[in-house]
Amino acid sequence: MDARSALDNASVAGSDTSSKLRLQLPASCEPPQSGAPRKQLVWIVFGGTGHMGRSLVKCALSHGDLVTTVGRVFESSPESMAQLTNEKCLGTLCDVRDGASVARVIEKTLAHFGRIDCIANCSGYGVIGACEDQDEHEIRNQFETNFMGTLHIIQASLPYFRQQNGGRYLIFSSTSGALGVPGLGPYCATKYAVEGLVEGMLYEIDSFNVKATLVEPGLVRRDEPDSKMNPLPTWGHFLIKPASEAYAHATSPALHAKRMVQWLGDRQPTSAVKCAELVWQLGHCSYPPLRLLLGSYAIESIRDRLRSVTEELEDWKHLNFAVAPDVSGAEKSDKGDKEDKDDQDERDETAEKDDDDAEMTSPN
Repeated sequence: MDARSALDNASVAGSDTSSKLRLQLPASCEPPQSGAPRKQLVWIVFGGTGHMGRSLVKCALSHGDLVTTVGRVFESSPESMAQLTNEKCLGTLCDVRDGASVARVIEKTLAHFGRIDCIANCSGYGVIGACEDQDEHEIRNQFETNFMGTLHIIQASLPYFRQQNGGRYLIFSSTSGALGVPGLGPYCATKYAVEGLVEGMLYEIDSFNVKATLVEPGLVRRDEPDSKMNPLPTWGHFLIKPASEAYAHATSPALHAKRMVQWLGDRQPTSAVKCAELVWQLGHCSYPPLRLLLGSYAIESIRDRLRSVTEELEDWKHLNFAVAPDVSGAEKSDKGDKEDKDDQDERDETAEKDDDDAEMTSPN
């Protein structure tokens, strides 16, 4: 059983079974080994009160790391975040849409722990609905949260990472960062933008020993032991927008995303606990990948999309590249080229002979 299959099967079987399975990044990444000494890292987890962020915070703390968990200002109170604060954990609030708010989190973490090693951005927001139905405010809010929020985090922390000559970003994208999902058009656009931002930035920061990985989970559900007592909204960070008349019929493609989340409910096949374990390993591995796909849905859907792109490129490449001649045509061409060369050689020899004759008969 490979890691991806185990990731899905463990979550379906439940937490008891999943705890018995040891998931690990490939050896080529040089992930942390069980029982081996490792450096204690200081994490900042933006979106630390959400579906994925909460599991990542718990995982990092359980492994002995230090964590700043960052809640969203409009769903968590300062008092609730203060209750999380101790010598190993700092709870604080932030609105990633505001660059100054992000900068304060960086400053508080440095004041509390003295350094920062790894920053995970699990924050996000999406509206489920047809592109035509989403108004400018909803679209801008998605870009401000998902794209500008990521950019604010990078711009506030990268000067520090450069100065210490090291650091790591774990940026949560989505399968929607590689697919166009009907009913999630603007949300997909924000994740495409995040992917382009991080991939382009990697070339700029490589010489500073700063690494980044795009985490692309697919259909993740919370399976923490306390998830029943401490519930989160079923739809996570998504708002379902009522469809207009044009897109309201039962089989409308624009309702695909809504049908999917309502049908799945809390039965998403991929374990948040196991995802968090692999993301924690990303923070400690020596050679992190550019992308980490989590769950069989992510693997299969993105593979199908890439296959479709490749097939389309092959279908239309003849418009840009000359068609290679077939074998018989090539043989005829080679034969014709040889005959042309022989004729030219013969003409050159005749011309040289005529010149010699002219020199012999010309008067001095």
